[in-house]
Amino acid sequence: MTAPQGLPLPALAGSGLDRAAEERSTSNIVETARGLAQTRVLVVHGDRAPLHSADTLHWLSPTDVPDGAEWALLGREADGAFVLGAVFAQSEDELFTAPAGWAALRSVGGALDEHDASAFVEALSLGRWLLDAPFCPACGTRTVLKNAGWSRHCPGCGREHFPRTDPAVIVAVTSATHPDRLLLGSNAMWGGNRFSCFAGFVEAGESLEATVLREMSEEAGVDVVDVRYRGSQAWPYPRSLMLGFLATAADDAAAEADGEEIVAVRWFERDEIGAGLAGTSDVLLPGPASIAYRLISDWYASGE
Repeated sequence: MTAPQGLPLPALAGSGLDRAAEERSTSNIVETARGLAQTRVLVVHGDRAPLHSADTLHWLSPTDVPDGAEWALLGREADGAFVLGAVFAQSEDELFTAPAGWAALRSVGGALDEHDASAFVEALSLGRWLLDAPFCPACGTRTVLKNAGWSRHCPGCGREHFPRTDPAVIVAVTSATHPDRLLLGSNAMWGGNRFSCFAGFVEAGESLEATVLREMSEEAGVDVVDVRYRGSQAWPYPRSLMLGFLATAADDAAAEADGEEIVAVRWFERDEIGAGLAGTSDVLLPGPASIAYRLISDWYASGE
C-alpha cells in the first residue's frame, strides 16, 4: 500500500535502506560484519541516536562501539557495506560524546533524509524488542537470538518468537459543511494547548475501517463518512504502525470529547491551522516527525 498519488510519504515511511532480509539466516553474519572496518553502525541509547549534525546521524565503526550492546543486522548500503544496529538500554549517562549531541526519533526524525530516517526507525523498533523481550512468554525460558537479531528461539519449549508490531489508526476529520474546518483533539496526557489527530489501536478481529469509525465515536462523539487512506508510518513508541486516514464528520455539532482520554475537541479554521504549523500561534500542533503532522499539513495545503 502506498500513499495516494501526488502525496509525499510521511516521515519515517520511506525505504532508504536495503534491509537484506535474505541474509539474516546466514550463520554468524553479525559477527562477520562486526569484523569489517567498512561496516557502519548506528548506536541507539534508549530512544536516542547520536547526531553528526542537526539533520544527519553519526555513524560508528564496529570497534568504536562501547561494550554491552545488543547487536542486529539492519541491512546493506548501496556499496555493499553492512549496516548494524547496536542498542543500549536507557541510562542517565551518555555512552560517548556525539558531534551534535543525541536526539530522540520523535524530535529529529522529520529532519533526517530517507536513508538515516529508515535506519533510525528500524534500529529503534527492533532494538526495543531485543531489550524488552528476552524471555519466552510461553514458558519463561531465556531465549536465544537467531536470524541476525530478528527472531528468538526458546530452548525450553521450542517456540520461535518475532518482533511485534501493533497497528493503530490515526484520523484527521474534516467538516461536513465547511471546507476550511478541521477537527482536532487534546489528549489528557499532554497538558497545555496541544492538539492533534485522533488515534487508537486496532482491536482483535477489527478492520482498519471499523477502527476508524469506533475510535471517532468513542473519542470525539462523531460518526464519520468518506474515510480515505493517506499513508502509514512506523512509530516505535513502543511498537506501533500508524495508518493515517482523512474522514468527514456526518454532523459537526456532535463533536464532544470523551472526557477521559480526550479532554477537549475543537474545530479549527484553515488559517488557524496555518498559524499553528508556522509556529505563530499559541496552539501546539504535532512535530514534523509524526504522521499526524503530515495529515494536518497535507489538508492545509490541499484546500480539501
